[in-house]
Amino acid sequence: MTTTQFSMRLPEGLKNSLKEISELSHRSQSQIATRAIAEYVEKNEWKMRAVAEAVEEADKGIFISHEKIDNWLDSWGTENELSAPTPDIFPNK
Repeated sequence: MTTTQFSMRLPEGLKNSLKEISELSHRSQSQIATRAIAEYVEKNEWKMRAVAEAVEEADKGIFISHEKIDNWLDSWGTENELSAPTPDIFPNK
């Protein structure tokens, strides 16, 4: 794996905690910081992409009305369960 240098400023307390963890684990501060950043990115990247995609979709202006969603949800578990609603709100053309 190719690596590249990256520097950053840390609050003093966080830097001290990183140093302590480094000493206790016998790993370099760089290894610990790299792993922490990798875990953060892994846990959050998909969320940020999903939000960006949702905003892009919402910007199109095509939606399902609250009333249609309510009717659909109210039908769940009944003998007359409705199929998923289709959009009924469109942008002005």
